[in-house]
Amino acid sequence: MKKLAFALALGLTGGPVLAAPLCDDLGFAGLLARCNRGEPVELTLASGQPLFAGEQPVELQSGAYYVLNMTADGSAELALVGPEFFRAIWINEVVINDIEIRAMALDSIEFDAAGQVRLSFIAIKPGTYELRIPGTTSDNQRVQIAIR
Repeated sequence: MKKLAFALALGLTGGPVLAAPLCDDLGFAGLLARCNRGEPVELTLASGQPLFAGEQPVELQSGAYYVLNMTADGSAELALVGPEFFRAIWINEVVINDIEIRAMALDSIEFDAAGQVRLSFIAIKPGTYELRIPGTTSDNQRVQIAIR
């Protein structure tokens, strides 16, 4: 009876959902292979300026490698929060001023002055997530990211 229920559940959901890398020949590097890299996502933290200039939501493929570049112009002390997004990805490294950090998890990143942060990651958990500047209500101060 359990096998029948499991088979029925798989049939109703379309079968198991698997991550699909961007290429077939991953080689020794696995998911970090060059052929599995998506387009970088650029975010700008500046007082009164939009956080993301492109079309939303930003579409990411589960199982693919991405880079999120965050640049602050120093016009204000600004943070970027998105705990749900940060828990839906595997973080390869966070690079701040050429210092590489191998973080297990993130909740937010705060800029006290002008600077850049480069976050490289593998998108894992499908869903729609939000990165935003806390304490703001404008749609320009948030970016939606959809992992498919």
